[in-house]
Amino acid sequence: MGTGTIAADPARDESVDRSPTRKARFAGMLYLIVIVGGIFAEIGVRARLVVTGDAAATAQNIVSHAMLYRVGFAVEVFYLLCNVPINLLLYDLFGFIHRRAALLMLAFSFVGTAIEGVSLLAHYAPLVILGKATYLAAFTPQQLQAAAYSSLRLFEGGFAIALAFFGFFCITLGSLIARSTFFPRVIGWLLALQGSLYLINSFASFISPAAGARIFPFLAASSLGGEISFCLWLLVMGVNAPRWRAQVSSMVTA
Repeated sequence: MGTGTIAADPARDESVDRSPTRKARFAGMLYLIVIVGGIFAEIGVRARLVVTGDAAATAQNIVSHAMLYRVGFAVEVFYLLCNVPINLLLYDLFGFIHRRAALLMLAFSFVGTAIEGVSLLAHYAPLVILGKATYLAAFTPQQLQAAAYSSLRLFEGGFAIALAFFGFFCITLGSLIARSTFFPRVIGWLLALQGSLYLINSFASFISPAAGARIFPFLAASSLGGEISFCLWLLVMGVNAPRWRAQVSSMVTA
């Protein structure tokens, strides 16, 4: 008292130290939802119901498993919603390293998320086209099946566009991680590699769908080292809070 100094509050300092770790683990939890949701929608729904090149069989599968198809659609909408807080948390964690790169990361992710969200309309369309509305009687069953299958192809195109933006998101986020001192840099390099493969896959599918199909297995394998390792590290380890604070302080005073 009377000295003009304020005693350090250990509880307050500990809370501040834990703050980046709490953000990292929350981001990891949301990222896990995105990964699991994406796997369910792609493997548990589309791969199960869509028969490549066969509009009639695909239509029959969707009609017979309409609830599964609807759940897959709802899951995709939900994990797209999760993308927004994930990116804001990642900006809080890594944005100070290079502000413009971090803003670019946000822009790529938000635009890609918006594109994927709009393309989901084409994913939902078969439920309408193959429904029982009276106005659909003006079309033959074959026409409705072809229209439903075409809408799914349009969704695939929209998803490939969104994936190109997500590729740049992975590259910019990976570069930020590689420049950090509080997160494993190898994960940043793996994310950048995965982002590059996303770009190659998307543009290959635009130019040559057959080539894109051949690239996809490598993309799936890379996700084990990139996105999944990033997600699990966030969820389990968080970030090195003292190093995070030290790098924040060095950037502020620089």
